[in-house]
Amino acid sequence: MRYCGREFTEDEIGWLRQLIADNSTINRQEISQRFCQQFAWLKFNQGLKDMSCRIAMLRMEKDGHIVLPPPRRQHAKPHPEVSRTLFTLPEPDINQKAGEFHLQMEVVDKKSSALWNEFIDRYHYLGYTPLPGAQIRYFVKSGDQILALLGFGAAAWKTAPRDNYIGWNTEVRGKNLHLVVNNARFLILPWVRSQNLASRILSGVSKRIASDWEARYRYRPVLLETFAEKARFTGACYKASNWVCVGDTQGRGKLDVNKEYKLPVKSVWLYPLVRDFRQILCGGGV
Repeated sequence: MRYCGREFTEDEIGWLRQLIADNSTINRQEISQRFCQQFAWLKFNQGLKDMSCRIAMLRMEKDGHIVLPPPRRQHAKPHPEVSRTLFTLPEPDINQKAGEFHLQMEVVDKKSSALWNEFIDRYHYLGYTPLPGAQIRYFVKSGDQILALLGFGAAAWKTAPRDNYIGWNTEVRGKNLHLVVNNARFLILPWVRSQNLASRILSGVSKRIASDWEARYRYRPVLLETFAEKARFTGACYKASNWVCVGDTQGRGKLDVNKEYKLPVKSVWLYPLVRDFRQILCGGGV
């Protein structure tokens, strides 16, 4: 049985059932932590993969393999509504050459997180949803003026154009996927009109994101990815920043078992952060 990228044996499922039966007061968090400790289900940094384990256990329960103890508290909505404030109201148009801006990239912290969320929710066509997994978000400023926002998070679990370009197999991908980072959001605010600004921002962030990521998570990614909806975007700014288009998605969601192709087709763009990215991703990682 495969859940969250891991194969679970009958013995492991049996161990979970016995743990739950023998401990009437145990909660779901404790179950996941003890499973990860028992069977060494660890992250690349040796931390427990207990969150992935909890998701896997919910799917096991849905499939009838185990019965979990009831949750001890009601969870908040996964995507709470983003408040709208005066700080993100439209501003007068800015018409300026890209080279005339003194660009600075500011990493979003806890104090500025709500503002980043609000800008994205108000002006990005996809709106705001929390980025999955490890992440870094940026404000792009010139002086005190916010011009653009970027968000980077966990890579897609699988996509054929990227995986074929890298040349890895399923097992190696599961081990080294954390070394690929997804550019999930890129927004130039609608009142900012500046030719070539997007490609200049992408070039700037590609030079620093590995160091920023390492400072936060203690490892350096080696490849960036993004998905551009073909009906909306040509990907010209990525091409101008030396990203490589490696193909298109099929337009299928995770639940599209009938191959009805209901999702928008997207072009897949990649940007290597190091020359030997294939060797790293297809080998032992870093």
